[in-house]
Amino acid sequence: MDITRRDFLNGVAITVAAGMTPLQLLQAAPDGRYYPPALTGLRGSHVGSFEIAHQMGWDKKVFNTDHLPVSEDYDLVVVGGGLSGLSAAWFYREKHPHARILILENHDDFGGHAKRNEFQAGGRTIIGYGGSEAFQSPNHLYSAEVNGLLKKLGVDIKRFETAFDRPFYPSLGLSRGVFFDKENFGEDKLVSGDPTPMVADDIAPDQLHARSLRDFINDFPLPQSDRDALIALHTAPRDYLAGKTQEEKTAHLESTSYRDFLLKDVGLTPAAVKYFQSRTNDFMALSIDAVAAYDAYNVGFPGFSAMNLEPISEEAQAEMEEPYIYHFPDGNASLARLLVRSLIPTVAPGHDMEDIVLAPFDYAKLDQPKAPVRLRLNSTVVSVRNVGAGVHIGYSRGGQLSQVRGKRCIMACYNMVIPYLLRDLPADQAHALSQNVKFPLVYTKVLIRNWEAWRNLGVHEIYAATQPYSRIKLDYPVSMGGYEHPRDPSQPIGLHMVYVPTSPTSGMTARDQARAGRGRLYGQTFEVLEAQLRDQLQRMLGPGGFDHQNDILSITVNRWSHGYAYFSNSLYDDADESEKWMNLARQPVGNVSIANSDAAWSAYAHAAIDEAHRAVEEVG
Repeated sequence: MDITRRDFLNGVAITVAAGMTPLQLLQAAPDGRYYPPALTGLRGSHVGSFEIAHQMGWDKKVFNTDHLPVSEDYDLVVVGGGLSGLSAAWFYREKHPHARILILENHDDFGGHAKRNEFQAGGRTIIGYGGSEAFQSPNHLYSAEVNGLLKKLGVDIKRFETAFDRPFYPSLGLSRGVFFDKENFGEDKLVSGDPTPMVADDIAPDQLHARSLRDFINDFPLPQSDRDALIALHTAPRDYLAGKTQEEKTAHLESTSYRDFLLKDVGLTPAAVKYFQSRTNDFMALSIDAVAAYDAYNVGFPGFSAMNLEPISEEAQAEMEEPYIYHFPDGNASLARLLVRSLIPTVAPGHDMEDIVLAPFDYAKLDQPKAPVRLRLNSTVVSVRNVGAGVHIGYSRGGQLSQVRGKRCIMACYNMVIPYLLRDLPADQAHALSQNVKFPLVYTKVLIRNWEAWRNLGVHEIYAATQPYSRIKLDYPVSMGGYEHPRDPSQPIGLHMVYVPTSPTSGMTARDQARAGRGRLYGQTFEVLEAQLRDQLQRMLGPGGFDHQNDILSITVNRWSHGYAYFSNSLYDDADESEKWMNLARQPVGNVSIANSDAAWSAYAHAAIDEAHRAVEEVG
């Protein structure tokens, strides 16, 4: 079947071509070149990237590559071409400038969650991010190793402060809004002028273009008694645990979900509590029923200011106060591209953070036979074994099994898959690795013809408490390296939409919610996901003049069935046991070391880099 450009723009090509290999899909792209960022439809965990791994995990299939000849020899083989794997290769090459390095990646693009999405509209390229989106609090949280790597790649953190136009949307009179749906609140209603700050906010507190809390909440489609209670929670909170010591309060909040705190301690009704249901989705990949009240306190949620609690940690304070503006136009995909260009200079021209934004990448140069560093895409590792003084790594590519050898190996893949790959892994370490059950999430990018409806409604971002997509926003206003963020509401722009498949009020633990959500994601076709987002956008933006049939130009659904790394959750985990698991899980096994942000139980880019540096130090 011929796949046309229109098929890709309508977002159906992936499902039509479900039986095609990733290489065939890419060759079917309009201009015939291998360039994954330009593909639309179902991306992220795409067709062809996960089937082999599922055969190992779900069907317990063992791929025997022991009998295969060793086809290639390297000083280092890295399993996983995300930020941690690329950083590991970079750190190793810095220590061993003449080393031969092979990076094996199961997806059809490098970067892992640091995914770049590109669209063509109105004679220009519009760039977006399909995963890892920004540097989190770099002035407070970054280690010397992370800062050193960024500096050598040509990244100047201060440059983001001028590249990111923080006042842009407020200067147009736009604010954040909240969408209430008729299924849960009796009517579809968008309320603009949200005055509540975000965790890691990109908008300055004095530029929210907000209404007063009282006016804002009194516009909610809730009974007056619920509105009064929400206003009091924000403006006149009480000590809801009066009579308890500070230690007793902390213990209670650590073992009580924010939902139960609001219901049982504050006394809000279930209808009022629904307003908060998905406020934690984007930042924690969990709804408030699975987030401890003490964690909600640490990220600035209302209800705690009169309770005389211990001041929040320095790290939490940094996340609250340091602006969320350290962002390339394609998010952390530019960091991945900087790493790849440094490792394989022939892949793209340039030398700094400015020219990386629009640098043309030649994917044909990623895996050249004589190159000291090779990056092999569409290659799923199926076996890792310590053999003598080296490591044998078996992988599947295009239906064929192969085996290579490295003097050392760094596994920078999802940690929960390592027990299926690393043959000489101790049982207790395998169990520890399995505890990092990653949270699923979807970052969908929608290219729209114009954003007049957003201007008419007075919003640049919408929170939807009980809809599939909990956060929908006009893309971050970042201009850098010759790329200009769309500034004219009559012209096309990219929307960023966040869907976290949680199971609110189910009673399931965080890990079980992650597993259930992942199962739902794998069971949803692109057509279902597309219909879901079209319905939600139309209901929210229709009153402003939006028509999804005419105004949506292209859709890219970045499905991350294994998304955020797990973090210790005081509702379900013992902190000491979690620390023990984390330390045990990342112990080296022979000549194999373990990286990835999973190894830090942290979803941040800087954690991925720090773990890569540790792994390189271990392999020596």
